[in-house]
Amino acid sequence: MSSATSERVTIGVVGGSGLYGLSDLHDAREIEVETPFGPPSDVFRVGTINGVRAAFLARHGKGHHLLPAEVNYRANVWAFKSLGVERLIAASAVGSLRESIAPRHVVTADQFIDRTRHRRGTFFGDGLVAHVALADPVCAELRERLTTTARELGATVHDGGIYLCMEGPAFSTRAESELYRSWGAHVIGMTNLQEAVLAREAEICYATLALVTDYDCWHEDEEDVTVAALLDNLEANARLAARTVVRVVGELGNRPRTCPCRQALQDAVLTPLDRVPAATLKRLEPILARWREAHGGS
Repeated sequence: MSSATSERVTIGVVGGSGLYGLSDLHDAREIEVETPFGPPSDVFRVGTINGVRAAFLARHGKGHHLLPAEVNYRANVWAFKSLGVERLIAASAVGSLRESIAPRHVVTADQFIDRTRHRRGTFFGDGLVAHVALADPVCAELRERLTTTARELGATVHDGGIYLCMEGPAFSTRAESELYRSWGAHVIGMTNLQEAVLAREAEICYATLALVTDYDCWHEDEEDVTVAALLDNLEANARLAARTVVRVVGELGNRPRTCPCRQALQDAVLTPLDRVPAATLKRLEPILARWREAHGGS
């Protein structure tokens, strides 16, 4: 086990159900990151992919022991930020809410609806108010790269879509599933909304591969969702996600970012820093570092 103090990586990968590691992460070692928000989901595996330094985290921990509502999203994103991550790629298992989006298809979602209830989804508070813009919650540049790459690898990819993030851990009732369909949602999952919001607050580019395992419970001609029915699709989706991530990391390399994500806090912070408690500033040091430098260290 190593400390994170000397590690600097630019690309992070968070793996969901089925994707618990990356075999192409070479010369990897485990990094334990302590955060002011408590422990992340697991140790980080930091290594090299196609010559690029990258960090991988299993969202649900080793052995998949964390429920979606138990994942410490703030600790996970804070840790990625402290390692130097500028781009964060997520992979997540989802259910389809549309006939045209079949199991083993991929949706590179560009919008979210939040139906969670018991989660802390912001770094701010405790004397510091900030409101980031979230009209477009996913990095367009990173999402486009994931879309193109997954298609090149032979996947059926739906370019854009609404990801409805539910609380879980139980799957939807039929009434809920039909309600979400009436709202225009395309897929349903339990994790990505908080990651997208926190990544934006941390000025990290974020995009997700929403990997379809089933039709949720609305589809009258399909069996209701069961864990057993998901396993084969999870395995196939994980293989595709890993191949996509490896190629995208290699293509992006350490290219400088030109997207708005890198300056998400530019006009978002409302509280004068001389009014912010010192403990809050210390806790958010990695999050606020660029912003404070841009504002003359004030």
